[in-house]
Amino acid sequence: MPDAPVLEVRGLTVEYDTAAGSARAVDGFDLDILPGEFVGVVGESGCGKSTMLFGVAQLLSPPARVSGGSVRFRGQELVGMSERELASIRWRGISVVMQSAMNALNPVKQLGAQFEDVMQVHGERSREVVRQRSEEVLRLVGIDTVHLKSYPHQLSGGMRQRAMIAMALLFTPDLVIMDEPTSALDVVAQRSLMMQIKELQRQLGFAVLFVTHDMSLVSHFSDRLVVMYAAKAVEIGRTRQVFEAPGHPYTQGLMDAFPSLRGERVTLTGIPGSPPNLLDPPTGCRFAPRCPKRFEMCDIPPRLYETGASLAACHLHAPAAEEAVR
Repeated sequence: MPDAPVLEVRGLTVEYDTAAGSARAVDGFDLDILPGEFVGVVGESGCGKSTMLFGVAQLLSPPARVSGGSVRFRGQELVGMSERELASIRWRGISVVMQSAMNALNPVKQLGAQFEDVMQVHGERSREVVRQRSEEVLRLVGIDTVHLKSYPHQLSGGMRQRAMIAMALLFTPDLVIMDEPTSALDVVAQRSLMMQIKELQRQLGFAVLFVTHDMSLVSHFSDRLVVMYAAKAVEIGRTRQVFEAPGHPYTQGLMDAFPSLRGERVTLTGIPGSPPNLLDPPTGCRFAPRCPKRFEMCDIPPRLYETGASLAACHLHAPAAEEAVR
């Protein structure tokens, strides 16, 4: 089916085992991604964005573990797969671009040798085919093929990130997962890289799951937006609609802390307080202790309600909220 989701996540739960107990870093996360779609995930540091991403890609290592839920890629269940089974899907079906390219790339190997390793592991033994494909993907991301003989330290930060994206596209996967790939770049390099990603997506048709803390990036480049807070998705919707009419007070708080280049000059406001301890989160709405719109219903865990523009986990949108607020 052409419109079937390339990725279906249902109830994904990830826990970290600590000396003080189990901390649930991702709690019942749901998400569908359609072919060719660009989905951004935003939220404060520690809200579970990267943990969710690694749970989807099945790249978690102890003390983290998937304790519940389902992750289906093209109809295949990834949770519970062996490393051997996952290896046949990684790179070919799903690729991951890490946050720090300097740490993700092997510092003692030339780029060409690293590309060759990936292709040989997945069965491509012809050196000529490996060379041609390596040159092709480098050209796609705007890097001269002479840099196949370069080591990572000989490249700028932006070039290293583009080289990681080139490596992720060696087998033209259906889904590319990106963990804050622009965090170490200046604003000019950030925009250049994002424009490159969008153009590659247009050419090749892959879907993107993009994790970031930068609201300006997702506002310009994502199709849909997921806002996470304290291990949960608190708002999901079309990016433009969420920015125009945020349905969750936390999303509104993020918007108020985000400067605009246009319009009237307004005072930026932060969100008071700090995120809850995930070893002992609030029993009701997890944002309630910091929320300026808190009322009685907030002592009950909210579900995702339709707001007209998005889905928001806030009782303000519950059918009985109007009477409760009165």
